[in-house]
Amino acid sequence: MSLFRKMFATKSVEALQSEAANTSMKRTLGALDVVLLGVGDIIGTGIFVITGQVAAKYAGPAIVLSFVISAIACAFAGLCYAELAALLPVSGSAYVYTFTAVGELPAWIVGTNLFLEYLLGSALAAQGFTAYLGKLLKSFDVTLDPSWTETPFSYSDKDGFGVGKGYVNLPALLIVIAISIVLILGAKESAKFNHFFAALKIAVILLFLFATITSVNTDNWVPFIPGPGHDHEYGIAGVFQGASLVFLAYIGFDAVSTTAQEVKKPSRDMPIGILGSLVICTILYVLVSLNLTGIAQYHTLNSSAPMADAVLRLGMKWLAIMISVGAIAGLVSVQTVSLMSLPRVMYTVARDGLLPRPSVACTPTFVPIDVIAHMTSTGTLTAFFFVCLSVTVLRVKRPDVERQFMVPGGAYLVPVCGMLTCLGLIGLSGLTNIIRLLIWIALAIGMYMVYGRTHSVLNNPGRKIELPEWEVEEKNKAADDLDMKQVQRA
Repeated sequence: MSLFRKMFATKSVEALQSEAANTSMKRTLGALDVVLLGVGDIIGTGIFVITGQVAAKYAGPAIVLSFVISAIACAFAGLCYAELAALLPVSGSAYVYTFTAVGELPAWIVGTNLFLEYLLGSALAAQGFTAYLGKLLKSFDVTLDPSWTETPFSYSDKDGFGVGKGYVNLPALLIVIAISIVLILGAKESAKFNHFFAALKIAVILLFLFATITSVNTDNWVPFIPGPGHDHEYGIAGVFQGASLVFLAYIGFDAVSTTAQEVKKPSRDMPIGILGSLVICTILYVLVSLNLTGIAQYHTLNSSAPMADAVLRLGMKWLAIMISVGAIAGLVSVQTVSLMSLPRVMYTVARDGLLPRPSVACTPTFVPIDVIAHMTSTGTLTAFFFVCLSVTVLRVKRPDVERQFMVPGGAYLVPVCGMLTCLGLIGLSGLTNIIRLLIWIALAIGMYMVYGRTHSVLNNPGRKIELPEWEVEEKNKAADDLDMKQVQRA
């Protein structure tokens, strides 16, 4: 087989559906679990961390439009995810979909961008956790030493990288370790843990909306789309650049698709979970953006804890404390879903032979928050582009496969709109971020040529990946249960 054909070899739809039917994973999650997992990951970083920064640096009060633009792009991608998650209810998310539709090398590129999405998304949430923990403790006259809450590197769009104020972001590292321990307990237990924090942060967000509505000054919304000022360009270009950045606020529904192999009825529960969480979170994002830019001038919101800072300036210390508590809960749930999704994708990639099994990172302790946010957004948009492409390719290549959920408008309308919006937002993210993305993709291709090409299970039929002992036991148990059911039916 030629190298080109190997790079674009695809997986079988039937094989993946058989794998899903005979999974060793327990199907314990229902539709409500899936919706709350999506809300748990979507509501967090975007509201508590990114909203103020985007308003201050790019869009001003028009951050509302940035969220709407991103929501439209996410709606296209979300519909495509829903179709593919119902068709191929296995772990691996966009990586598996791309492997089935387009081929191994594109799937590997998507997989590496998913690593970025979940790893850096968790890192961003971890740094936001540190910021709001500091705000909460400061309310009780306890100050954390910046040496252990700041990263050793800083970054700004104007000056680039510089020396940071600290040695390591210790609270970020500790919360990642703590959540990882919780995740070891299993999907259902992790979901219950996430539900508690998701409910708490939504309650706090609603409290913020009701408590600040009378303090909104509509003069702060004028001009709605600001012109150049405060060392920033703003304008229409700023609105769209802001949209490319707040896009990472919606990545939770993607994380939902990685749990497809643990969902009771994927054909029903996955579309409900993906689209339901997207609708709920879009409404909350728009309302919070309006209130936040209404109670504070947009150029004052450039901090890691913009909501708490804004209400403190109103003299509402009690609300700042509640927001800090809600933000901590929200950012914990974001990390829970991100860290739940990351090993599932990495495991699927490693099982295909494209990735060595051991892989760890401590990004939140060292990398500045601005770099993390930009890299997460462009990486996510790349993965979403391939998901939309996969729907069209599979509709053309495999029209015979039964689909229990289908994107409306045929094989082209929604997927093509999704691809165009993803490419557009990547293009508007700025030259620096495009260069970072291209470098990352080039590194991914290099890794594939050096390692993945020769270790691929699909393209090297004689090669087998040894399953860990726990999975062998689970598969044997699943097979025994299946045999017992067949005997009972007979």
